[in-house]
Amino acid sequence: MRILVTGGAGMLGTDLLKRLTHGHEAKGIDLDDMDILDETGIRELIAVNKPDWVIHCAAFTNVDGCEKEPENAFSVNADGARNVAKACRSAGARMLYVSTDYVYDGSKNEPYVETDQPRPLNTYGKSKLKGEYEVLEFAPDTLIVRTSWLYGENGPNFVKAILGQVGKKDELEVVADQVGSPTYTPDLADALARLVERGAEGIYHISNSGSCSWFEYAKKVLELAGAADMEVRPITTSELGRPALRPAYSVLSNEKYNTLTGHVLRMWDDALSEYLKCKKA
Repeated sequence: MRILVTGGAGMLGTDLLKRLTHGHEAKGIDLDDMDILDETGIRELIAVNKPDWVIHCAAFTNVDGCEKEPENAFSVNADGARNVAKACRSAGARMLYVSTDYVYDGSKNEPYVETDQPRPLNTYGKSKLKGEYEVLEFAPDTLIVRTSWLYGENGPNFVKAILGQVGKKDELEVVADQVGSPTYTPDLADALARLVERGAEGIYHISNSGSCSWFEYAKKVLELAGAADMEVRPITTSELGRPALRPAYSVLSNEKYNTLTGHVLRMWDDALSEYLKCKKA
């Protein structure tokens, strides 16, 4: 298949392109190639490339940044997604829209399934949910995948932030009252490709298996990196005082994906171990 990846230079996009080169003709486009707010330009770009699928990774993903710039968040994450969806419909291409666990409010105490009612707490989650509604309106056969807590080789992420403090601080303070599933972008990229190859549509949840708090996540990063002697102190979300609210619990159930594909993503700490080994190599 011919597959176009928006945000192709980003953390997920780069790993998607690596995965899709196996058996597909894949091309990435990014800020230098497109303006997703330019409806005409996006339609022409997609028409020229004639893809079978467009995987839409391009987004404004800085959660606190979205809170400070809500108009920009909705323009990029909702209006931009709508433009891509309309262009896909015009070109006869299928679309995969990457969404987020932050469409949920965190009030549930067991993994969220695709039919649970979204109730986002912050502008990022609200803008991504609006993007879901937009793409489903203009491209009803869209595939939507909600995922969580991404990290990978390309781009800033929590793991890099923690490792960047080793040797600089004696103690770290990390939130212990938010629970989710860290997700390694190569694992997510493989799962997205599996869904595309099966022609899936509708909403799916995909993350690495298992869950942890940000505090437990930080402790595991330091342990696997050989820096377990660095002190990590648990704090509350209110103590951290970030601009955007976060859900206390945003673990996603992969059961629908597992059933369709027969594939189960590995545990989050196993994926983290591989990532850190690759960084040392």
